[in-house]
Amino acid sequence: AELVNGRWAMLGVAGMLLPEVFTQIGIINVPKWYDAGKQEYFASSSTLFVIEFILFHYVEIRRWQDIKNPGSVNQDPIFKQYSLPPNEVGYPGGIFNPLNFAPTAEAKEKELANGRLAMLAFLGFIVQHNVTGKGPFDNLLQHLSDPWHNTIIQTFGGN
Repeated sequence: AELVNGRWAMLGVAGMLLPEVFTQIGIINVPKWYDAGKQEYFASSSTLFVIEFILFHYVEIRRWQDIKNPGSVNQDPIFKQYSLPPNEVGYPGGIFNPLNFAPTAEAKEKELANGRLAMLAFLGFIVQHNVTGKGPFDNLLQHLSDPWHNTIIQTFGGN
């Protein structure tokens, strides 16, 4: 669970930070991560939720089956000619490893450490927004503009 949650957190942190940076420097123009849910999409929020629930339900059931019985989901259920080689749970290899990086013990440890850091960063971004009303990059720019007066002490002090 820690591996999967760490991977989601790494994606989440990148998805919160990079669009804010790219919008700030003028490469793209997208809403901040905390305003993204206010946008109008091609379908209603409830429809998107149901679609996402069904898709993630399928993926999570397959993952659970692989945890309970390793290698049991390596065969594609629709296209029988495709299968994945037997690998350790969490490291499927095959088409999911196009650059052929071997999951060494050191690489696994680094991935877990980066995942843990990303989980803390994700929590920090949320707390930072709840306290200041801004995203992490905006807060960084504000701090760098006047580092002696834009600090956590002044923020909590109400100045």
